[in-house]
Amino acid sequence: MIDKAGSVKALQRLFKRFSVVDIKTLSKTLKTTSRMSTFRRLSEIGYLSSYTNTGRYYTLSHIPEFDNYGLWFHEGIGFSRFGTLKKTIVAIVEESATGLTQLELSHILRVRVHNTLLNLVRAKRVGRERFDKVYLYVDADPEKAAAQVTKRTERQSAQFTPDASIPDTTVIEVLLETIHTAKIRIDPVLIANRLMIRGICVTVKQVEQLFTQFGISSGKKIAESGSTRLKP
Repeated sequence: MIDKAGSVKALQRLFKRFSVVDIKTLSKTLKTTSRMSTFRRLSEIGYLSSYTNTGRYYTLSHIPEFDNYGLWFHEGIGFSRFGTLKKTIVAIVEESATGLTQLELSHILRVRVHNTLLNLVRAKRVGRERFDKVYLYVDADPEKAAAQVTKRTERQSAQFTPDASIPDTTVIEVLLETIHTAKIRIDPVLIANRLMIRGICVTVKQVEQLFTQFGISSGKKIAESGSTRLKP
């Protein structure tokens, strides 16, 4: 294995060429077969492992440009400023004003979260409340969870009230969020949910109105519930 100073320079050159690499590339660059030695060198300059792809990819701490959820994606590989998938889910749920469903979390994180959510609920790191035929994942603190459920209920009620004129700032936010979400799916429900999580009040009907106004085609909606049975 090359020495410490040489390792730092080699890693800097490597990540200047490639924002994300796997362990095989790192080991080849550092001329070692020892995973422990490789991670020791990475730790000395600061790194993150992906929360997707079973943590098989790595980047340097200063490279990611995180979004509002603390996430960064590179060619479909996800990194989080919170670290692991479990820590990321806990942080996003806690920061959400209205709690989040499994479907919403899956769209945000771009991975399946079913098993991870069950583990977090059992460990009492997040709470779970029944809401409109699905489960709503909320803060583990009962008082904060109650506030999230209340906010979600208010938002749900607002969707059935007559729409007032849409502020220009909200129009801009809807269009920006649509651009950011387009790689996943363009769905008025998802856009409204993501904006509500950020504290921007807009109904699904208003989003649909803006889609029509600006000629944006909606993707196929995926229902959160096809029956009265609770989904996890």
